[in-house]
Amino acid sequence: MRVLITGTAGFIGFHLAQLLLREGMVVHGYDGMTDYSDLRLKQRRNQVLLQNPGFTATEGMLEDQALFDQVADAFMPDMIVHLAGQAGVRYSIENPRTYLDSNVIGSFNVMEAARRLKVQHLLMASTSSVYGANEKVPYAETDKVETQMSFYAATKKANENMSHAYAHIHGLPVTMFRFFTVYGPWGRPDMALYKFVDATLEGRPIDVYNHGEMYRDFTYVEDIVRGIRLLMDVIPQHPADGTVLEGDSLSPVAPWRVVNIGNSTSVKLTDFIDAIENALGMKTTRNLMPMQAGDVPRTWADASLLQRLTGYRPETDMRLGVQKFVDWYRDYAGK
Repeated sequence: MRVLITGTAGFIGFHLAQLLLREGMVVHGYDGMTDYSDLRLKQRRNQVLLQNPGFTATEGMLEDQALFDQVADAFMPDMIVHLAGQAGVRYSIENPRTYLDSNVIGSFNVMEAARRLKVQHLLMASTSSVYGANEKVPYAETDKVETQMSFYAATKKANENMSHAYAHIHGLPVTMFRFFTVYGPWGRPDMALYKFVDATLEGRPIDVYNHGEMYRDFTYVEDIVRGIRLLMDVIPQHPADGTVLEGDSLSPVAPWRVVNIGNSTSVKLTDFIDAIENALGMKTTRNLMPMQAGDVPRTWADASLLQRLTGYRPETDMRLGVQKFVDWYRDYAGK
């Protein structure tokens, strides 16, 4: 199996590439190596992957269609897993055009290459943020999602719509993942766990939004990539008679499906911080802040569709996952 992964120097792409390489697959990574988060960490991830003879990589932006096409044509993937893009709810308020270029134009280029090369399966990252202002929890894939609250979420919902159109028009099998708050070793420096651990070890206060009244479905990164790996083999098929089983997000008019990958628990932010303190053996100094624009107070995944399709659902205990991150971070940062 030859798999082209975008975003292999990123958090989830790095872990997925490692998993596929362990299975003996041939992987080519495509990553822009942007400096949105710590470039040194991206370079370290890339160096680790390049030690495997089954891995090759190209540095390039998704918006560069000519380069991406050249890479895809040369590699001739069986599948494409599109994980690259501009992340972050808060940053999308300050720099929305970055999200338009990367998440919309870049994703279009990936879809075009997948269509042209007739790959067996195109798998693309979405986000739990598309659920926006929905109040019904846990979030299910069949819920209506029309109230995104950040431009980041809006671009990801656009990806879902764009890919559905391609699946319908071109018969391209597409699976979209809605990731819930991902954490673990090699995690992004702009995310809460990394920031909280780094600040606490350096004696700085941490910013706790909405005065701690925040709930997140924290999902361990190895659970995320195991879900992706299993879904690679679950290729959507257009139902000939348009009949879809209840609870399935399969399109009645296209080989297209969207799947939540989450831990199926909603953890209060203050409990998450307590777990960080226990793992560090240190107390945090909490700077209580109001809710930030574009943020949502709660996320919570209904992962029953993932389990129905693959027999698997994420289950890593949050406290264990936090401890694994802290152990990795102390080694990585030498603190």
